[in-house]
Amino acid sequence: MDYRVKLGIAAALVVFVVGTSAALGDRSLFQPENPGRISDVLRLGYFPNFNHAQAVIGVGNGDYQQALGNIRLETQVFAAGPDAALALYANSIDCAYLGPNPAINGYLKSGESLKVVAGATSGGAVFVVRDGAGIDSPDDFAGKKLASPQLGNTQDVALRHYLQEQGYDVRKIGGDPEIQPTKPADIVTLMADGRLDGAWVPEPWGAHLVREAGAHIFLDERDLWEGGRFSTSLVMCRADFIENNPESVRRLVEAHVDRTVWIGEHREQAIQLFNGEIAKILGTAFNEQDLAMSATRMKFTYDPLEETVVEAADQAYGLGFLDEEPDLSGMFDLRILNEVLAEKGLAAVGR
Repeated sequence: MDYRVKLGIAAALVVFVVGTSAALGDRSLFQPENPGRISDVLRLGYFPNFNHAQAVIGVGNGDYQQALGNIRLETQVFAAGPDAALALYANSIDCAYLGPNPAINGYLKSGESLKVVAGATSGGAVFVVRDGAGIDSPDDFAGKKLASPQLGNTQDVALRHYLQEQGYDVRKIGGDPEIQPTKPADIVTLMADGRLDGAWVPEPWGAHLVREAGAHIFLDERDLWEGGRFSTSLVMCRADFIENNPESVRRLVEAHVDRTVWIGEHREQAIQLFNGEIAKILGTAFNEQDLAMSATRMKFTYDPLEETVVEAADQAYGLGFLDEEPDLSGMFDLRILNEVLAEKGLAAVGR
């Protein structure tokens, strides 16, 4: 089967994004089924995404279950960040890997009952433009057709904020340039056919567009952030689960830190293991050349890069994706992470 067709099938099963942030609806939706309690089970949610590689690999090869010991690991694979955030507050899962924007929305909509306990990735998002689209500078976007994976998702906010900074009209509907929410696999087809001029996408879609769709990278998002570091994936848990099951969370965080360090030291092996697990989950693997190129533009890290999450929330508010000016002062609970890091002789993180 053609690789593009395979990716289209995969995309039908999962929206491959660094984190989606579509509205989670009214706060009334967040009604937990059962109160928190001491549990011998840890229910973990994650996506079959490259920026969730720690979970994909650690769950698949049994490392996470081994780290948890007699605490049984149950997992659920999600296709969108808002679904994972809603499942957290509804007490359907205990912890989850998800992008910054759904984490922000989940925290605000849940009445601050969800907490970030670690980071997962930094970087891995690029603005790609079609060769021959006539885009050579920020002055060339008028009249162009651009895309992002989903209205209000992490890349959509980044694209709109960037264009707004350049003086363009970035209304949710209409505006110039036109921004179309489009599934990543469809972005590939549209750009290859010349019907799309550019797109702000997560990896490995950026690498795939360059290789398959006659495109080039106009902007690496790392260039917009101090030190080239910005959060693209986080680990979040329910506050009541952290309080009632601190040992379970500690073991999960320790496994996450170990896997993060290992991936940084064994990139090629990690890509192969990740892709093998993806094939089991989706029925098709990603192109390893795309993953290898993507890995050069992202970093796996347990640091949640808190200040960049706060800035992303401010950008979303400025674009009208949040109803109120966000206060994330209680969103990060890094006590367990820093205890684990101290035990391993690693530097503490957080503001």
